[in-house]
Amino acid sequence: MRLILILTALLAYQSAAASEFDDMKALAELGMAAAQFNLALMYDHGEGVPENDAEAVKWYRKAADQGDADAQSNLGYMYDNGEGVPENDAEAVKWYRKAADQGYADAQLNLGNMYAKGEGVPENDIRAYVWWSMAKTQGNTKAAGNLDILKPQMTPQQIADGQALATQCYESGYKECD
Repeated sequence: MRLILILTALLAYQSAAASEFDDMKALAELGMAAAQFNLALMYDHGEGVPENDAEAVKWYRKAADQGDADAQSNLGYMYDNGEGVPENDAEAVKWYRKAADQGYADAQLNLGNMYAKGEGVPENDIRAYVWWSMAKTQGNTKAAGNLDILKPQMTPQQIADGQALATQCYESGYKECD
């Protein structure tokens, strides 16, 4: 009897998940960016559908092309890590930057990482400092930790330049960050 109850509950859960997926896909196909992002997450994490990184990338891109910062950041991550697409650091930077310019802290953190490592962009401690500072102002503790590691490796002039550029970036609403 207990096994029957467990199986019934499992089937009900799977049915609900499939229904949620079908509803989300219908809205995504209508062009709704939020639904496209959520559908991408479902594919990315295998929620209600088998995990499929290529499908996740497809739906992240549709939402990202509409300016969804979450999707832009996640698409950058997919390129950064070669999930569902060939690894491409320059493409990762492109998508991280689009999300970072909208104030998305995780993308700012990741963009700083790219500058710190010279992946997809020339290595640049000042730019890493700027983007980690932007993320830190939003409470991103990883960015704060990265700054603590980076600062002792920088000259006083580099820190001053980074602080000046970070101030300019912040005050311009992320429009003047270069």
